[in-house]
Parts: sequence; C-alpha cells; structure tokens
Amino acid sequence: MVQSDMWIREYQGPDCKVLAKLFYDTVHRVNARDYTEEQLDVWATGWVDLEEWDRSFREHYSIVTVEGDVVVGFGDIDRTGYLDRLYVHVDYQGRGVATAICNRLEQEIPGNIVTHASVTARPFFEKRGYRVVKEQQVERQGILLTNYVMEKDR
Repeated sequence: MVQSDMWIREYQGPDCKVLAKLFYDTVHRVNARDYTEEQLDVWATGWVDLEEWDRSFREHYSIVTVEGDVVVGFGDIDRTGYLDRLYVHVDYQGRGVATAICNRLEQEIPGNIVTHASVTARPFFEKRGYRVVKEQQVERQGILLTNYVMEKDR
C-alpha cells in the first residue's frame, strides 16, 4: 500500500510536462536492465507531444501519486479497460506506488483489463493476476521492442 505520506489524485493539465519527464527518466533508468540503450532511446526519446498526451490523459481515467510536492507515479486507463500507462519514479520503486495506482485504475472500469506490459513490468502484472495473451515486437524508428499483451479476467 502507498505510504501514509503519499496520496493519489486525478490528473490535472499542469501535470503533463512533469509526467513526460517522469516517463523518460523511468524508462531510461528502470527499464535499462531489460532493454538496450538503442531501444530505450526510441521508446522514450525525450520528446512527447504534450497536447496529445494531455488530450489522452483527459479522455482516460488518469491519476497521479504525489509525496509532498513530488510526483512519484502515474497511470491511466481508457473506457474499454485498456491500461495505457503506468510509470513510477525510479526512487520510489518497490514502495507500493504501482500497486496503489493499479488498484485505483482497475476499480474504475468494469470487465476485463488489458495492458501492453514491458519485459520489466511483466512480473508485476503477473503477480496481479494478469496472463500473457501474446508476446509481440513493437517497431519504433526501425528498432524492435518486445512487450506482452496481458489480460486480467474479472
């Protein structure tokens, strides 16, 4: 569970730039054990379309976890049950942040939940009862990234 000094709130527009940086930092520092530098660079280039991200966050149920004034994690899910993004600050890994975000996201949507989990995230989702539907290769700028389509039946 999230520690008592952390709290979860709904996404707000001014969060977008902070979430984009957290995304970049998390991919490049946490996922580095499972992906090459070349793969990390095409996955998280350091540039995201902030207008597109903001629109996406507003269309989805999107939440942010905060400790003090630091955003330590975020996640979002759409109306169909697709859990799109789930990222936790590198310094807050293993502290229940992702679990708390997932708990909240999964409660918002009836029916099955689907996500495309990275190699790094696969064990986390398996512990939550998700099963691998298929392994896939996603192409970004000519570079292939392995991830897993995973589903949680409810």
